[in-house]
Amino acid sequence: MKIASLTLCILIFMTANVKAGDYIIDKKGMHASIQFKISHLGYSWLWGRFNDFDGRFNYDKNKPEASKIEVFIETKSVDSNHALRDKHIRGKDLLEVDKYPQARFISTSFTQNKDGTGIVKGDFTLHGVTKPISINIQYIGEGKDPWGGYRIGFEGTSRIVLADYNITKNLGPASKELDLFFAIEGIKK
Repeated sequence: MKIASLTLCILIFMTANVKAGDYIIDKKGMHASIQFKISHLGYSWLWGRFNDFDGRFNYDKNKPEASKIEVFIETKSVDSNHALRDKHIRGKDLLEVDKYPQARFISTSFTQNKDGTGIVKGDFTLHGVTKPISINIQYIGEGKDPWGGYRIGFEGTSRIVLADYNITKNLGPASKELDLFFAIEGIKK
């Protein structure tokens, strides 16, 4: 009986440890993306993405409030599927990528509900300005991959006001805010 109890305790401990860990964002396999949308004159949406970003996070399903997240975005990698527009976005009217080559998000708190939804709060730096933002998140899933690793995925959305980051170019009254979309798949270290 003692051996069975000891075995059960070891299995519970091992299962708990599988859920906790440090992860790197799967940039290499591009199983992650950072996209944005902004209104174009109030008539349609302009969608874009950042092709170069990196990050890491720590997550324990049994203690999500202890999670920490860091994401670093290379602003020159902005891609709206239109070369001339991308040149304008990278220029002095908007992102000024030569002066501000990186945007970043560093979490300050993580709250997750039983259904997998939650809010990650943190400091978002863009255009040389750091402001607190909230990202509405959804846990997607986790498990072993076919290559012997362990993965976990989340998605998140947030809305920022461009003027809060000293991006003041008049893009029209419907284009003052920008929606960010994060699809993050992490590989356990």
